[in-house]
Amino acid sequence: MPPSVPSLPRRVARTLRTSLFAQVTCALVLGIVVGKLWPDTATALQPLGDGFTRLIKTVISPLVFCVVVVGIAKAGDLKAFGRIGVKALIWFEIASTAALVIGLVTANVVGPGRGMNVDPSSLDAAAVQETTGGGHLPTTTEFVLNALPQSFIGAFADNELLQVLILACLVGAALLHLGHTKVPKILPAIEQAQEIIFAVVGFIMRLAPIAVFGAMAHLVGNYGLGVMRTYAKLIVLCYVAAALFIALLAVALKAVTGLSLWKFLRYIREEMLLALGTASTESVMPRVMQKLRRAGARDDAVGLVLPTGYSFNLDGASLYLSIGTLFIAQAVGVDLSLGQQVTVVLVLMLTSKGMAGIPGSAFLALSATASSLGAIPAGAVALLLGVDRIMDSMRVVTNLLGNCVAVFAVSRWEGALDTDRAKRVLDGEDTSTPGDDETGVGAEKALDGEKDPGGEAGAEARAPGIPAQKPKELKEPKELIESKELKEPAPEAG
Repeated sequence: MPPSVPSLPRRVARTLRTSLFAQVTCALVLGIVVGKLWPDTATALQPLGDGFTRLIKTVISPLVFCVVVVGIAKAGDLKAFGRIGVKALIWFEIASTAALVIGLVTANVVGPGRGMNVDPSSLDAAAVQETTGGGHLPTTTEFVLNALPQSFIGAFADNELLQVLILACLVGAALLHLGHTKVPKILPAIEQAQEIIFAVVGFIMRLAPIAVFGAMAHLVGNYGLGVMRTYAKLIVLCYVAAALFIALLAVALKAVTGLSLWKFLRYIREEMLLALGTASTESVMPRVMQKLRRAGARDDAVGLVLPTGYSFNLDGASLYLSIGTLFIAQAVGVDLSLGQQVTVVLVLMLTSKGMAGIPGSAFLALSATASSLGAIPAGAVALLLGVDRIMDSMRVVTNLLGNCVAVFAVSRWEGALDTDRAKRVLDGEDTSTPGDDETGVGAEKALDGEKDPGGEAGAEARAPGIPAQKPKELKEPKELIESKELKEPAPEAG
């Protein structure tokens, strides 16, 4: 009798129950509908997305610390780790400059602000001040000093990734210096802590659909869909420019590593959709680190390049800032010369590096750029207040893909990438990896169990509660000894 095929409703229900991608997709659509139909109610749902992002942020710093320390200790070469850092910074600077140039070229060709003839005095400059909270971008000296931790615990408490990276490098270097004989229990303890953190990430990710629903409903309810029509030309230009930059990333990834960016995008589709829904790349950072490790990138490369990229490699923000600067200039009737546009690139190359984690950082960078040119009124930055939130999706996708490509490229450059494994994983042929099951732990034991069904790991992989059988080779010597004892007469007393 042929097996019965599940009905369509059952297949849909099973997909929704088991697929994070399907759950997040439905939450995204439902959030848009609720935001459109009940905007007043939708604006009160923002805490759902904010709460999820807070939970994820609590595990990012300890996770980065563990991954970097383990990566340095296992690589056994601190000089190689330093080379990875230098090569990452070189890659970041090249990628950010390319994004800035693409933004300026497309804005010059399309001219999204031409013909608007906006009077800067009619704009509410106080709204920009309210958005930025009166803050300012750090100077180069402040940026360097802020990257140095003041206390070990404070770096984790403030969730300062660069400070955590520096501490992790120091601890990893100390482990290499002391050797495993002097501190034999430290590295295994850090590895176990890493597995616990990945398990916590697995638990938190179950809340992802709720977070996406709340964040999307708040966005549509608060800003509405009408802003899309008002700034249609600018929005389309930003997304087209992002598509051009991503195409450039795809060519670079193929040339350097031989990997397909489209296959990688399909591989991280759940994380990408979650980042889009929550408008935050931090919300998917732990999962992306897992998947990059699974795809053949070595731990030390993943642990250093990806977190550093969150501060130094904001490709999507660079695109937006360059296009936004020209849009503002065109809208108020200022024609920037070639020299002034070169100045825009140079200023944004500096200001974009200190943007991470600062409220209203895009407006601060735009204001700094306008002030450096002296030709654009600083208050004209308020023109972008209504559309800035709509650009989050473009910035998130571009930033995330740019950092992931950087991990692959720098890993390949340093010889820290298993290209064959990466191709198998992206093709869906190899799903085995340590710590990449639903909760983030236990996959390595399951793999060992498949290779050794009689071992303890095999028992865990088969079913809980079933004791592992001892190998037959261990039984035979014992039986032989017992049989010999029975055959030999006992010695007489006295």
